[in-house]
Amino acid sequence: MGEVRLSATSYVVLGMIALRGPSTPYELKRAVGHSVGYFWHFPHAQLYSEPDRLAGLGLLELTVEERGRRRKTYSLTDAGRAALQDWLASPTHEHFQMRDIAELKLFFNEAGSPENVTALARDQIKQHEERIAVYEQMVERFGSDPHAQPRMITLELGLEMEHAALRFWSALADGDLERLRAARRRLAEPR
Repeated sequence: MGEVRLSATSYVVLGMIALRGPSTPYELKRAVGHSVGYFWHFPHAQLYSEPDRLAGLGLLELTVEERGRRRKTYSLTDAGRAALQDWLASPTHEHFQMRDIAELKLFFNEAGSPENVTALARDQIKQHEERIAVYEQMVERFGSDPHAQPRMITLELGLEMEHAALRFWSALADGDLERLRAARRRLAEPR
């Protein structure tokens, strides 16, 4: 088959089908929206095109309904399962990426209008508080479900990141970034 290039979206599709079992693109879109979509954003149209590409590579098997809507359902092949397992077992050397529009606006606004920065900070506080509430509801709903436990670790990371962002934007809105700097210095001290 030669050198096969798989993207992060490829692995999202393979991983979702490995978790869910045979799936249509619509089912993948819904499953992603209720799981990795909280922290991994990409155009959902890719969930309609990527399965066909992966089927062409032999990583998914495609079945099409003979009647009715002729829905396409994709299943993981042994080669697809092996590709997913290889990816999961390989180290990740990419640096953490944060593509945050608010951070971009902050960068370009810093020398400009302090009112814009304060308004941005207040809006971000609200958004992060809302996301924390959603994540905490998920912890309450799924925290004791043994089937959900492997993915609860990802939810904990999401909560930590949301709380860190909330601390930053709150300190910025209060004009007290020194509070964050002091907290980082305390964490860096040897114990």
